[in-house]
Amino acid sequence: GVLVGVVLRYGIHVPSDVNNVTLSCQVQTSPATLLVNVSGKYYEYTLKGEISAQELNNVQDNEMLRKVTFDPEVFFNILLPPIIFYAGYSLKRRHFFRNLGSILAYAFLGTAISCLVIGSVVYGCVALMKVTGQLGGDFYFTDCLLFGAIVSATDPVTVLAIFHELQVDVELYALLFGESVLNDAVAIVLSSSIVAYQPAGDNSHTFDVTAMFKSIGIFLGIFSGSFAMGAATGVFLSKLSLTICNVTKFTKLREFPLLETGLFFLMSWSTFLLAEACVVAVLFCGITQAHYTYNNLSTESQHRTKQLFELLNFLAENFIFSYMGLALFTFQNHVFNPTFVVGAFVSFGARRAANIYPLSFLLNLGRRNKIGTNLQHMMMFAGLRGAMAFALAIRDTATYARQMMFSTTLLIVFFTVWVFGGGTTAMLSCLNIRVGVDADQENVGVPESERRSTKAESAWLFRMWYNFDHNYLKPLLTHSGPPLTTTLPGCCGPIARCLTSPQAY
Repeated sequence: GVLVGVVLRYGIHVPSDVNNVTLSCQVQTSPATLLVNVSGKYYEYTLKGEISAQELNNVQDNEMLRKVTFDPEVFFNILLPPIIFYAGYSLKRRHFFRNLGSILAYAFLGTAISCLVIGSVVYGCVALMKVTGQLGGDFYFTDCLLFGAIVSATDPVTVLAIFHELQVDVELYALLFGESVLNDAVAIVLSSSIVAYQPAGDNSHTFDVTAMFKSIGIFLGIFSGSFAMGAATGVFLSKLSLTICNVTKFTKLREFPLLETGLFFLMSWSTFLLAEACVVAVLFCGITQAHYTYNNLSTESQHRTKQLFELLNFLAENFIFSYMGLALFTFQNHVFNPTFVVGAFVSFGARRAANIYPLSFLLNLGRRNKIGTNLQHMMMFAGLRGAMAFALAIRDTATYARQMMFSTTLLIVFFTVWVFGGGTTAMLSCLNIRVGVDADQENVGVPESERRSTKAESAWLFRMWYNFDHNYLKPLLTHSGPPLTTTLPGCCGPIARCLTSPQAY
């Protein structure tokens, strides 16, 4: 991506033909569409973008660069859904739920701490830029908080790939992967809530308690609604697949794996279209699908769906990273300010430290399996930024502040991927973190009494959920679990026999 961007920016020059360019037409605003009357014939022109006064003689070059620039909504509507869905669909649920309390703390509290730390440090840099006359436009505290929410989206794809290859400590992998999965969802909704912050009155950038609580309400409403939408869609698809496979007399969907895979893909994608925070809904739909619907698919469809979403995830991530390199040179409104860039990098390190170490200390107070100091150092090191931060930043580059945020986000992504991603193996060796750990053989050699104790302790908060899931939801939505006739009261016998899969007996 970087190489292609350099070639397009500096290696190719399109001869400029200013004879066909009208430079004298002046209007007060920038309309999206112009109707031009030329000798009685009307021509429609659409707005392509702003061109600075220094670039008037390079209209053709600007046109070429504009052709390799995608609509930001392409990332959110086409490229991000398969990435997020695969994150939920490929989740190792056993280790995820074992560390769910810690993961939720890192994802929610950690992201909030990160947003506040980055926003505060960057706001100090903006104030310094105002004093020294380096600021070329408006830059408010809400913009600083938005920047904090954007770069709080962790994306340790490179690190996790190395972890998977080396089979690192399963606790470390589960904590990092779980944090990154939920953190992306939190960052998306948090950025939307900050954008929705609108105090009453003429000044829309002052602090207002009512507006703050309204934004918090928007955050909770969107996140919980998207969670419910994604989970409900996953449950519906699970029950639908169970019904079609076992109840319908004339159609055995499991006998047509290609059709089964196609319906699974289309119905999963429909979740993205239903919810307001669509990416969040897709995430929880993927988790629910993996827990329930996956068990109802034929063996061939199970392999196909895994491979299909893994392929889409691979293609989407590689395209986004390639486009990031391209955008570094082809984006026409970059704003690089040394003070802001330095402040952003300082805040980036400070926010990770303020997130990992205090939360780990508090979590260790209630964990038998402590999060070791070396694991904390590795989590601190593995806070890469990637596709999600880029997609959030490029979504709005209309103002001076947003353009500076986008340009700085690109630098942070490149630095973290190249430096932290490239140094992962060396850091694992330096911190003496164990590798070659088989997740399935993790408990081999551990006394049975200790395994039971650890399992009971790790699930203490969710014991009721596990029992409810095993006794009622699994039999209702899948072929596994005890029949509902044995778990429901005797008075519910007819309903239990109707809802239980024949394969459960």
